[in-house]
Amino acid sequence: MLKKGIEPEEQEIDLTDKTKIPLKRVLGLPTGILLVAGIMIGSGVFKKIAPMSATLMSEPYILSAWIIAGIFTMLGAFMLAGLATTTTASGGVYEYLRLSVGNFFSFLYGWTAFTILGSGSIAALAFVFAQSFNTLVHLPDPLQSIQYISIGNFIFPFASSGVKVVAVIFICLLTWINCRGTKKGSVLNNIVTTAKISGILMLIVFGLIYSNPALVEKANATATVHYSATALFSALFGAMLSAFWAYDGWANISFVTGEIKDPKRNVPIAIIAGVGIAMTLYVLLNYTYMKVLPLNQLAAISQNNIAAAVVAGALMGKTGTIVISVLIMVSTFGALNACIIVYPRIYFRMAQENFFFKKVANVHPVFRTPYVSLICSMLWSIVLVLTGTFDILTNLVIFAGFFFYLLLGWGLIRMKRKGAIISKVIGYPVLPLVIILFSVALIANTLMVQPLQSLAGLALVLSGVPFYFYFKKKYRSSQ
Repeated sequence: MLKKGIEPEEQEIDLTDKTKIPLKRVLGLPTGILLVAGIMIGSGVFKKIAPMSATLMSEPYILSAWIIAGIFTMLGAFMLAGLATTTTASGGVYEYLRLSVGNFFSFLYGWTAFTILGSGSIAALAFVFAQSFNTLVHLPDPLQSIQYISIGNFIFPFASSGVKVVAVIFICLLTWINCRGTKKGSVLNNIVTTAKISGILMLIVFGLIYSNPALVEKANATATVHYSATALFSALFGAMLSAFWAYDGWANISFVTGEIKDPKRNVPIAIIAGVGIAMTLYVLLNYTYMKVLPLNQLAAISQNNIAAAVVAGALMGKTGTIVISVLIMVSTFGALNACIIVYPRIYFRMAQENFFFKKVANVHPVFRTPYVSLICSMLWSIVLVLTGTFDILTNLVIFAGFFFYLLLGWGLIRMKRKGAIISKVIGYPVLPLVIILFSVALIANTLMVQPLQSLAGLALVLSGVPFYFYFKKKYRSSQ
């Protein structure tokens, strides 16, 4: 019997079965919005102007790539907002796929998130954070003498040992904080995300005030490239891949649906508002880059350098480089914390549905957090940090994300036709069809332009197939 005035999840709980302990709904709408923005605004917006300039060499085309990618990201946000009304459980995209297209495809998404996308994002953000820390405070490299020892001439576990140690320490620290309460992790996220949005706004204002657009436009006039329609289409899609990497993470707030207050209302609003904030900042910041430096200089920035640091250095000298290094540290730290909060909720939900190791569904009896899932995510992320393969893995499967967006579009149509979604969905039925067609076009273009990387990414996703049948057989009686 429910006690008067107490929420169902606050009733007396049987602590003998940790898989039955509910999560606490402690995250409000402002935190949801800042989680979306905090995950999206990582390191991509500070780096991707360089490859995009090299690909397009045109200010209008580059801004168009950011705007088009932002529009399609917003369309995806509208689509997810519709699906978010179907459930109040954790898991987000995994749960929406499970309900709309079945266990097989939802498991492949969850498997890809655990092995590559989620853990790889955590590893990559921790590594970039440690690299930025290293530019300010030089870190020792205790294993430098054995840095060339490799596994298969592919994995170099002892390379950049000082940076890796710092990355591992911060993954462990943030995991510990989030194991001790979702509220603690969310407060930290709110503080850091507010700081990095403020820092980006200051960089935009300072850059536009002290830039010299006349000189830049004169230099750009001699560097403009003229494209045929086919070449422009391919180049624009190539540049949008870089933009989509920076926009990535907009759907991740849905993973913590089980801990958000009034999720059917707040999850859609948080996604749309967070994407809107990130899109506005991205377009303005890239416009600022191109008003400070001409496109040929931006295109010449090497992969080892951060474009934003070069731009800040041109504006403020060494002081600018230090300022941008601090801003990138704050930005990646915030995105790292947000990713550690959200991704383990997918594996937690998979375990609840008997498609992952059962103990991963355990909830801490005191802190009410999915602590086993958080620890599993931490351990695999550390492995990826030590191997140094996380960037390669995440790059291989960027295009695969659009395969799952395609499935979400199909799932939205199915759920609408079955009557499972009764609320109005913005843009339906045109919206999911546009998402499906755009995803098909992007996947096809990526397969043509990067065939080996795309097929390798597909192979990594499909590596989850035998594990799907393993879990299905192991827990058949429970299902």
